[in-house]
Amino acid sequence: MLLRHTPKEIKEREALTVNPAKTCQPIGAMYAALGIHGCMPHSHGSQGCCSYHRSALTRHYKEPVMAGTSSFTEGASVFGGQANLLAAIDTLFTVYNPDLIAVHTTCLSETIGDDLNQIIGKAKEEGKIPEGRRVIYANTPSYVGSHVTGFSNMVEGIVRGLPEKSATKTDKINIIPGWVEPSDMREIKRIAKEMGVPVTVFPDTSGVLDSTMTGHAEMYPKGGTPVADIVAAGASKHTLALGRFSSEAGAKALEVKCGVPYTALDLPIGISATDRFVQALSDVSGKPVPESIADERGRLVDFITDMQQYFWGKRVALWGDPDQLVALAEFLTDIDMRPVYVVSGTPGKAFEEQISKVLTDVPEAKVKNGASADMFLMHQWIKNEKVDLLMGNTYGKYIARDEATPFIRVGFPILDRVGHSYMPYVGYAGAIRLLEKILNALLDHKDATCPETELELVE
Repeated sequence: MLLRHTPKEIKEREALTVNPAKTCQPIGAMYAALGIHGCMPHSHGSQGCCSYHRSALTRHYKEPVMAGTSSFTEGASVFGGQANLLAAIDTLFTVYNPDLIAVHTTCLSETIGDDLNQIIGKAKEEGKIPEGRRVIYANTPSYVGSHVTGFSNMVEGIVRGLPEKSATKTDKINIIPGWVEPSDMREIKRIAKEMGVPVTVFPDTSGVLDSTMTGHAEMYPKGGTPVADIVAAGASKHTLALGRFSSEAGAKALEVKCGVPYTALDLPIGISATDRFVQALSDVSGKPVPESIADERGRLVDFITDMQQYFWGKRVALWGDPDQLVALAEFLTDIDMRPVYVVSGTPGKAFEEQISKVLTDVPEAKVKNGASADMFLMHQWIKNEKVDLLMGNTYGKYIARDEATPFIRVGFPILDRVGHSYMPYVGYAGAIRLLEKILNALLDHKDATCPETELELVE
């Protein structure tokens, strides 16, 4: 049980993290790799690490996640993992026949100092990589950053290993969607199609981690961005990087490598961020915004107008990934809710700068990110001064139970609910779904705490 403290009595913790608001880099790298069609993610480390990363993704998406491992033993821990990775590359191509292997490192291989670029080069020299197949890599030490950092590093690795520079540019627009659900990636593609804008979305986990039931096992589902499309991304007209923490590094690398200019945007969650995304698509493509998209926005505005009295002034606690928190906090302030507590386990001063701009009109807001920003700190804040709503991943359920506070599950991981991988939160349609969940959570809580009077919407 947490004790109630006054703010002056809460001291900054430096050497201890309790219930961190993040997980490790390789999980993000594995998720990004799964967004390429025919790709086999490979964990360069122990079997236990790979099992945990696969399990974390499987529990969230309720789909089997395939990945290889270098299966480090004591020998590899002492002498390095080169022999293990060479054997793994040979075995994976021989037995599982992927189009691409995406290698990411673990703490152990990073501590040893394995040179993945050199090892992959040696695999090519020894003929272990078949003609037309590729191996890419990303360095993802778990003792730095978070799963968002790992996703970003693997996206940068994809750019480093696949797109090719071209003197002739196409009309295509690249979209790096950030760490969002497969349903969100599908919605991003739908919006672009509705506007008539040709896009290459990479990585794209739609059709991979929300695949259809076919009645038989498939090592590589039909979803994911084809390798050929990512190779051709170097000839694209422009890149839109959605989420500065998860996508901008890859977009910047593509600009340096292939001369494709980019625009960094927030995740299109809520009305303002979606407006900026739709406008950017229109600006870089030259395509007008169709009436159908304007109608979607109009329905969202109508929802907000009709229900604004239930949102106004409600205090909200948020935790999770920085890109999602920035966009979500902005949306909540747009509908006159007050995000008063914001916690992210992902380090970086840029987050504090972005979120402070969003929360200009919420001067009482408390924001913390990095290693000492954990769920224990969030619970301390809530103990000191209550909130009306909790929004974050599954691990907030313990706070929700203790404080009898309504709770909406958003972000990663969500282990005890379903639907997040099938129904989007991005775009105008996603914002309507998010508002519906917020409204129902608030009203259901009122009904539960006031059973003698059934609360109804005021006409």
